[in-house]
Amino acid sequence: MTASGWSAVPEPPPAATREAYGPALVKLADAGYDIVALDADLSASTGGNKLAASHPDRWFTVGAAEQNMISIAAGLASTGKTVYAASFAVFMPGHCFDQIRVQIAQQRMNVKLVASHGGISVGEDGASAQAIEDLALMTSLPGMNVVVPSDAVEADQAIRRAAEDDEPWYIRLGRPKLPIVHLLDPSVEPKHQRSFELGRAEVIHLEDDVTLIACGLMLEPTIRAADLLAQAGIGARVLNMATIKPLDEAEVIQAAEETGAIVCAEEHNVIGGLGSAVARTLARHCPVPMEQVGIEDRFGQSGTWTALLEEYGLTAESVVAAAKRAIARK
Repeated sequence: MTASGWSAVPEPPPAATREAYGPALVKLADAGYDIVALDADLSASTGGNKLAASHPDRWFTVGAAEQNMISIAAGLASTGKTVYAASFAVFMPGHCFDQIRVQIAQQRMNVKLVASHGGISVGEDGASAQAIEDLALMTSLPGMNVVVPSDAVEADQAIRRAAEDDEPWYIRLGRPKLPIVHLLDPSVEPKHQRSFELGRAEVIHLEDDVTLIACGLMLEPTIRAADLLAQAGIGARVLNMATIKPLDEAEVIQAAEETGAIVCAEEHNVIGGLGSAVARTLARHCPVPMEQVGIEDRFGQSGTWTALLEEYGLTAESVVAAAKRAIARK
């Protein structure tokens, strides 16, 4: 049993985090939440069409018009609705950042922006379809909650948790099928099982030589990196930082104080995402050696998603190398 309240049980098949969106909307509607959902001509890929099938009066497609979708979302939220709006990350915020900024963020509207197909793991669609800057854009908006779930279980929890408040959210989901990291243990009482908490890191391993902080699809290889480091006699603390904003600064500071070295791993440009948020916290409160594993300020390219992760150094081996560099700088 790990510190987070889950353990190894029979492994479920891999699933994409985007696959959690449609079923989560249906659960919310069935539970009586006053939600409506909008989609910009991509509902078969985002999963929003599942709500259309079960609650057709709660779902609207606006066509390939992301800017209009944001304006409609703001209008619906102004009437008291909890609004979910979905598209690909390259289109939202990519095509409609000004509308998000002025109509959602500045007005603190109750709109949950769910962006599928984030990062270079979009794969063969190439650089024009691969959002590597979306977290930088969305974390720059005051009052915006920014979340990157690590697997379909956490994605389901985050999407449903978003309906419990009236704040704007950005939830980044992915295209590829990933291992399920959060294997809930049936021997553990439900009240003791870990569930997503906005602004709280999940402690997966509690060791003292170095801290590895990851989000999204980089959590699973980071856990594998910790295992590789353990074989070399290095104890790696692992934090799942699904919430990029508001960042769990207290957990980051404690980890820096107790391990003295930090590595951040993310499927995003190294500028403006998880690593930047952690670096700001360390600079203010506890400067320690820090390394980043991410996309080194360049655009993506076409290829299989697994080949791209190798090409851009988003691997367990890259996390191990970064951890050793950080430890050497203590």
